[in-house]
Amino acid sequence: MDQPSSTVTSTAPPAAKPKRLLSLDALRGFDMFWIVSGEGIFHGLAHGIKEDHALVQNTYDWTIATNPSLSLFERILVGISNQLHHSPWNGFTFYDLIFPLFIFISGVSMPFSYQKYFTDKEAGNAPTGKIYYALIKRTLILILLGTVVNGLLQWKGYEHIRFASVLGRIGLATFFAALIYLNTPLKKQVIWFVSILIGYYLLMRFVPVPGFGSGVFTPEGNLSAYIDRLLLPGKLHRTVYDPEGLLSTIPAICSAMLGIFTGAFIKNKTMCPDPNKKVLYLMISGIALILTALAGSFLFPINKIMWTSTFVLFAGGWSIILFSLFYYFIDVRSYQKWCMPMVWIGTNSILIYIFAHGLFNFESTSNFLFGGIINTIPTAWQQAGVWTGVLLIQLFGLKFLFDKKWFLKI
Repeated sequence: MDQPSSTVTSTAPPAAKPKRLLSLDALRGFDMFWIVSGEGIFHGLAHGIKEDHALVQNTYDWTIATNPSLSLFERILVGISNQLHHSPWNGFTFYDLIFPLFIFISGVSMPFSYQKYFTDKEAGNAPTGKIYYALIKRTLILILLGTVVNGLLQWKGYEHIRFASVLGRIGLATFFAALIYLNTPLKKQVIWFVSILIGYYLLMRFVPVPGFGSGVFTPEGNLSAYIDRLLLPGKLHRTVYDPEGLLSTIPAICSAMLGIFTGAFIKNKTMCPDPNKKVLYLMISGIALILTALAGSFLFPINKIMWTSTFVLFAGGWSIILFSLFYYFIDVRSYQKWCMPMVWIGTNSILIYIFAHGLFNFESTSNFLFGGIINTIPTAWQQAGVWTGVLLIQLFGLKFLFDKKWFLKI
C-alpha cells in the first residue's frame, strides 16, 4: 500500500502498511505446488511402488494403498497419489480442492488489498474509478492469459480455441466478489452469498434442459452443460460441457466471498482480538460448512465440474481449515523458516502456472540438467526423479525472483 504523501508543514507520521500475511503466500504456494510439480513427483513415486509390487497400473483407489504387501510409508505415498486425480463426476478428492482453494485465497487477500480504499472512502476521497479500472484490467488480462495457456497463439481456427479457462474463472469470480465487497456492508454480502448459492441450486434443479428435463445432474443433462453448448464460444473442453463454463462460474463467486469473510475476520481487531480464538472459530466454521455441504449433498451433489453450491461449501470448509492451520503456525506461532519454499512459489503463483502450462518445458530441462543422475535410478522410479528435478529448477528460479523482489502482479 502506498504511503500518503507529506508536506513540509505536516507533522503526522505516515500510515503504517498493513502486516502481510506470510501464511497466505505460503498457502498459495502450497496450493500451486501440486499442479506445477507435486503431482508429478507423487505419481512417479506411486508408479515406482506399483512396479516394485507388481500392482495393476492406473487403478486409482484406496485398495492399492491398503494392499497388505505395502509398508505404511508406501501406503501413504500411494494414497497421496490417489488423491491427485479429479473425481470423475460426483465426489471430492484433494485435487478437487486446488482450484477453489486458490479462488478462496484471492478472496482472503481482498480486505488487506483494499484497506487504503476504505480509508480514503471514509475521508471522502476514494479513487473509485481507479479501483474499477484496475479490477476490469486484471480480469481481462486473466481471461486473455487463460486463452493463451489453452493455445490461443497456436491459432488452429476459431472452432478449436477453448475460451473458458482456469485463469478466466479466477478473474471473473474474484471480479464480481470484489464488486460485492467494495459496494455492500457485511450483512448484504452475506445475503448475496446465500442468494447466489440458493439461486444457482434452483436454476439447476428446476430449469428444464431440452431433451433431458429439469433437475438432471448428469454430464450431458445438467443446465450448466447445456448453457455451455448453447452460448460458450469455441471449443468445449469435454465436448458436452466445459469444467470452467459460463453458468458454473457464478457460484465460484461465493468461493471468493468465503475468502473475503475469512480475511475480514482475521483483519478485524475488535471483533476477536485473540488470534488463537480466531483460529478456533475459523476451524469450527470450516467444520460447520463441511457438515452443511454433506447434508445438502442429498439434494445437490458435491460436484466440482458443475461447481455446485454444496461443492462451494465443502471446498470452502476445507479451505478455511487449511488456512487456519497455516495462519496459526506461520503468523500466530511465527514458525516461518520451513515455509519459505512455498512462499517463493506463492508470491509468483500466476507466473509459475503460466510457465508450467505451456510456456516452458520443465521436464526436458530436468532431463537435460539431471539426466545423468536420473539414469542411475531404477527405471520404475525415474519419473519421480525427473519431477524432483522440475521442482528444484522451479524453486531455484522462483527464489531468484523473490530475492530480487520481481513479482508478476496482475
